[in-house]
This record gives sequence, C-alpha cells and structure tokens, in this order.
Amino acid sequence: MSAKPRIIKDYEKLPTEIQEQIKISYPHGYHKKLIQFTDARGAKVSALPFETDEKYYLVRMTIAEARQIVEDDDDFDDDGLLREDRQDVYEDRYEDLDYIDPDTEENDEGEDEDED
Repeated sequence: MSAKPRIIKDYEKLPTEIQEQIKISYPHGYHKKLIQFTDARGAKVSALPFETDEKYYLVRMTIAEARQIVEDDDDFDDDGLLREDRQDVYEDRYEDLDYIDPDTEENDEGEDEDED
C-alpha cells in the first residue's frame, strides 16, 4: 500500500472542484482548522488539511488569509458560514464522493469568538 501524495498549494491555485469540496468540509470557515508544519526548506507554514481518495492537500494560508478568503467569497454569509443554498448545491454535486461527509466537521458552534 502506497502513501497518498501530499500536495502543498495555495487556495487560489486549487481547481474549482477542490475549492468547492473544501467548502463542504469546512462550512464554518477555515481559520480555526489550520495546522502548522515545517516545509522542505525548514520554514514554518500554516495550512488547511484536506484529504481526497487520491491526495492529501495542505492548503497554504495564514489565519488572516483564511478569514479573507471566506470574507471575499459570496458562498459564505456575513458570519463566515457557508450559505445553506450553496452547501446544498455542492453536496448534491459531490454526493458520490465517499470522502465528502459534511457531518465530519467538528461542531464549533458555541465556541468563543476569536479576539482580534
């Protein structure tokens, strides 16, 4: 059994299909789900993990960039939540993908808001 290839990429360079699948997996936004790792050059990087059947993505972004991506995206509402109508469209579009399970998102409702 071989390990999945790890793809480290900026969000805006991902195919639209992967961006839409990420939205389903993280309907409450991205900034609270970032992980830290050290890249091949020894630099600390923050990224959003996302796994498909074939690949493991580390989507490079800072907390500020994660917030800005959601703020600039019309698929998210003013509270940073994926709009229900868009979530329904994407779930229908990708319902055949086993790795897409919108119920796997940890329930972060009730968490204290981040202080800026």
